[in-house]
Amino acid sequence: RAAEWQLDQPAWSGRLRITARGSTAFIKLEDKSSGELFAQAPVEQFPGIAVESVTDSSRYFVLRIEDGNGRRAFIGVGFVDRGDAFDFNVALQDHFKWVRQQSELARQAQDPEQGPKLDLGFKEGQTIKLNIANMKKKEGATGNTRPRPAGPGGLSLLPPPPGGKSASGERPASLSTPARLPGTPITDSLLSWPQPAAAPAADVWGDFAKASG
Repeated sequence: RAAEWQLDQPAWSGRLRITARGSTAFIKLEDKSSGELFAQAPVEQFPGIAVESVTDSSRYFVLRIEDGNGRRAFIGVGFVDRGDAFDFNVALQDHFKWVRQQSELARQAQDPEQGPKLDLGFKEGQTIKLNIANMKKKEGATGNTRPRPAGPGGLSLLPPPPGGKSASGERPASLSTPARLPGTPITDSLLSWPQPAAAPAADVWGDFAKASG
């Protein structure tokens, strides 16, 4: 508890600096005029025994100082301004956060298989929704927006293929008699068109230049 210390008569006053060498941080107490080192506390982890907060104030701490010859002592330090105490905490936290990041990067470099893997597979029962704007139909439009030529009476007629042959190579049957659809007022001449001349037997594909279709 800081209340048990003689806060009105400190044994020493000066400035505090935090430096780092590798993963170890050093809290240095120096003379504010000459910069002479009064004591230092090496910190290998935070929070830890090297730096502890008191129970009754956020501005006071207990440091474990060392002289480099194996001798250690615990002393109490405090800051006049609360903002300085906050910066002291943040500086230690930032240093050891950097230490953890460096350690993690070193482990991943040695064994890349232990790093986090990106799983792009679908889980059981998972679905995906695609929203493609080009496939949306206008309201009231039909599936095929390209009109076909229609003859009188609403019957759609397709022109004959070139050369008078179908895709399978067979010649379509000629209409010997005009066809009539029951119940539809269509004249016989609407369904009759001139048939192309037969191609020579030696020419399997026919003469496209002379096709009359």
